[in-house]
Amino acid sequence: MNIISWNVNGLRAVYKKGALNWLIEKSPNIFCFQETKAHPDQLPEEVRNPQGYFSYFDHSKTKKGYSGVAIYTKIKPEKVEYGMGVPEFDQEGRMLVAYFKNFVLLNVYFPNGGGGPVRLDYKLKYYDHFLAFIDKLHKSGKKIVFCGDVNTAHEEIDLARPKENEKNTGFLPVERAWLNKVVSHKYVDVFRHFNPDKKDAYTYWDMKTFARDRNVGWRIDYFFVSSDFLPKVKGIKILDGIFGSDHCPVELTIS
Repeated sequence: MNIISWNVNGLRAVYKKGALNWLIEKSPNIFCFQETKAHPDQLPEEVRNPQGYFSYFDHSKTKKGYSGVAIYTKIKPEKVEYGMGVPEFDQEGRMLVAYFKNFVLLNVYFPNGGGGPVRLDYKLKYYDHFLAFIDKLHKSGKKIVFCGDVNTAHEEIDLARPKENEKNTGFLPVERAWLNKVVSHKYVDVFRHFNPDKKDAYTYWDMKTFARDRNVGWRIDYFFVSSDFLPKVKGIKILDGIFGSDHCPVELTIS
């Protein structure tokens, strides 16, 4: 089984560019989009209901063209939840929770901490509530897979210019400390598990500075799994040859 996660920076935009064609041809079992920036009613029928897939969407209730996530899956989930059940954190349409027989998949577009201290505080609170949410799921006996744009590079190896970004959101010590906490709670960063020393492996590049041409990037898009699910993981790839967004897709393969 393969699961592809991609921050598309606008689902309608990436569709108009034709960048979804490769995904339809590849035909993954599940694909997860972040930053869809659309209400389902705004999507063309072939995007809203791709042939052969069950589709689920969460969108921002506060402003249009903002945030949003989607899951398309060939395997119908046992149930799907929208958010964490906390209005403060669910109003921006940042999370879908799909329950499958052997694991729970959480597709998340975590907040960006830019824009001042209020948004950074919101991001950190969201982080803490999310970790408590998956811990509760895990303690109930569920194996966890979560993917998406975490909006933080964990270690210096995860971005091209760590020294220059030490005081910038996305690489602040307080943000990175939360990822340390995630790991301490026995969730595994799958890419780093398989590629502990791999450098220059990024999933996001600033478009304004043409950073992708120079591979001056950040690895901020992840798959994490609970350690008890790790034996099911067969591999992971950063699909940096796929264009259409300022992020590239990440593909997880499981048995």
